[in-house]
Amino acid sequence: MRCVLVIVHSARPEAAVHAASFAARLRTAGLAIRVLEVDAGILASAGLTDVEVVPEGTGASAGCEVAVVLGGDGTILRAAEMCRDAETPVLGVNLGHVGFLAEVDAEDLDEVVRRVVARDYTVQDRLTVDVDVSVGGTSVATNWALNEASIEKASRGRMLEVVVEIDGRPVSRWGCDGVVCATPTGSTAYNFSAGGPIVWPEVEALLMVPISAHALFARPLVVSPDSTVAVEVVGDQSTGVLWCDGRRAADLPSGARVEVRRGRHRVRLARLGPEPFADRLVRKFDLPVEGWRGTAARRLAGGSD
Repeated sequence: MRCVLVIVHSARPEAAVHAASFAARLRTAGLAIRVLEVDAGILASAGLTDVEVVPEGTGASAGCEVAVVLGGDGTILRAAEMCRDAETPVLGVNLGHVGFLAEVDAEDLDEVVRRVVARDYTVQDRLTVDVDVSVGGTSVATNWALNEASIEKASRGRMLEVVVEIDGRPVSRWGCDGVVCATPTGSTAYNFSAGGPIVWPEVEALLMVPISAHALFARPLVVSPDSTVAVEVVGDQSTGVLWCDGRRAADLPSGARVEVRRGRHRVRLARLGPEPFADRLVRKFDLPVEGWRGTAARRLAGGSD
C-alpha cells in the first residue's frame, strides 16, 4: 500500500487540524498514513487515528513515497533529518513566517492532496554539507547540514579567534562572532542574515560568511562545491560551538578544527510547480517590483516584444 509520512509542528494546534484533514483525504483515496510518536498525541486530539505510529529517527520515512510537513522551515529541517538516508522527498506546507523551504501555504492543501494522490510532483536534489570536527588530529564529531554549519563563539563576552583555510591553504585569521558555512539552499537562511549572497539552489557551490569579524578582509566567499572549507579555533582562551542547521551542536575547544565539504547524501525536496526562484524570492521576502517593464510584463499588458 502507498504510504505518506505526515510531520507537524507539534506546538501549533492549527498544524494538527490541517494535518488531520489532509490525512483523512489521503486515506479516502486509499493511501496509508504514518506519523511520529512525538506527534501522535496532538494529531489524535485533532481526530487523526487509525494510523501507523513510528519513533522519530532516520528510519521513520523508510518505505514512504513522500513526507508532507506542516510547519515552518524548522519543522522541514527536522523532517530532512529523518528523510535524507531513505531518500524520501520532503514536501513542505508553510505554517510559519517566511517558510523558504516550504513549497506551498496552508490554503493550498486541497491541491497538495490532489497532487500527492496522483503522484503529480517533481523532485529536486539539494546539495548538503558533511562536517567533521577534530582535536589534535583525532576526529571527535561528525555531522551534516542542509542549510548551514555555523561555528559560533561560546561566550557572549569573548570573541572567537579563527583561522580559515580553503583547499589546504590559509586564507585569513579573524576575531569574530562566528563563521557560517552554507549551501545554496541555506543562502536565504543564516547566511542571508549574516550578509552573505543569495545563491540560486541549482548552483553548485559552498558559501562562507564571517559574522561580525574585526578584520580588513572579512568578505563572504563563494567557493567550488568540491572545495574543503576548514575553520580552526585558535588562541588559548577561544572556545566555540558548532551548530548544524541550528539543531545539532558540538563543543569546539581551543585547537578544534572544523572541516566542511560537499555532502555524500543529498536531501530531496518535492516541488508542485516550476516557479522561478526569482518569483519565490519576491513572494517570500515581499520584494518591491513595481515599475518592472520586462518582456513578460509587456506580454501580459498586450504589447509586443
